[in-house]
Amino acid sequence: MRQMATGKKGLAAMIVLMLFFLGSIGSASANEEPQEKKEELNVKELILDHVADAYDWHITDFGETSVSIPLPVIVKGRENGWQFFSSARFHHGHDSYRGFSIAEEGPYKGKIVETLQSGEEIRPLDFSLTKNAVSLLLCSTALIIIILSCASWYKKRQNNLETASPGGWIAFLEITIMSIVDGVAKPCIGKNYKRYTPYLLTVFFFIIFINIVGLIPLFPAGANVTGNIAITSVLALFTFAIVNLFGTKEYWKEIFWPDVPAWLKVPVPIMPVVEFIGIFTKPFALMIRLFASILSGHALILGLTCMVFLTVRLGVAMNVGMTIFSVILTIFSDCVELLVAYIQAYVFTMLSAVYIGLSQVEAHPHK
Repeated sequence: MRQMATGKKGLAAMIVLMLFFLGSIGSASANEEPQEKKEELNVKELILDHVADAYDWHITDFGETSVSIPLPVIVKGRENGWQFFSSARFHHGHDSYRGFSIAEEGPYKGKIVETLQSGEEIRPLDFSLTKNAVSLLLCSTALIIIILSCASWYKKRQNNLETASPGGWIAFLEITIMSIVDGVAKPCIGKNYKRYTPYLLTVFFFIIFINIVGLIPLFPAGANVTGNIAITSVLALFTFAIVNLFGTKEYWKEIFWPDVPAWLKVPVPIMPVVEFIGIFTKPFALMIRLFASILSGHALILGLTCMVFLTVRLGVAMNVGMTIFSVILTIFSDCVELLVAYIQAYVFTMLSAVYIGLSQVEAHPHK
């Protein structure tokens, strides 16, 4: 135990010394008088650029050389028709190709636009594979492989389930699945829970897997998928469709003719209007909650990281102190984001189950 404690102390001391060394180098290089005024770090632009979607997958920078993976561009323009080419043709958004370019400002900033002969810029039909789309496909494929391999393990042992005992990640998946089924689906939906359990499990594992992968800052991870409102809106639309397409007659009766005093229904239909608006506010809440939580988490971590570079010009002591402070807070925020990744997946699944359960209400027996 003493040796372990000594080893931990030595490791901590080495980390502090490394941070001090790196901070000293950064401060020394920053304190040199440059011949030309260097461009200051724009934190806002940096954060927005990293959390936004892109037509290439940026890996890293070596000096002035940017290393990125180009992605396929598939667009249909008004004048140029269908076009298929690599996003490398844009040279990181600085050039145009075949009448198409990436807008650097305006309402279409960061999106592909088509420049007409009149000089007008319009949005073409864009079916390109962006960074988030590729990450979505990769994560979905990996998740399918994981779940099918787990199902294959049980299929091979279906004749001796009593003696077979799963271990490792299969046991972990079993515990997680049972917690969603017994703790969410059954109590929230009721007797029809089996019909909707596959959807709830799919949503839960999809969200938590993509959330965790998005926290890994290495290719092919790190994409801000659930921090994109287009993704969360589609997930919310799935819940919206299931709730309202499979809702019972009693569910619709409680919306348009709820069991409230008559003066709340006629002559002014106050409660029916409130209930009808609630049909759309529920999925909207699902969409915004997941989007805002994940986006803010990514922005917070990036903001803490930027503190290292913002304090370079304040001297060695200040830069080293803020570097250590930034690293500690960033690690702590990453740990918190792991918890948030699970909480947001659980909350989205639980609220979807609650809304589905409310739509499965049956007629109350008359006394």
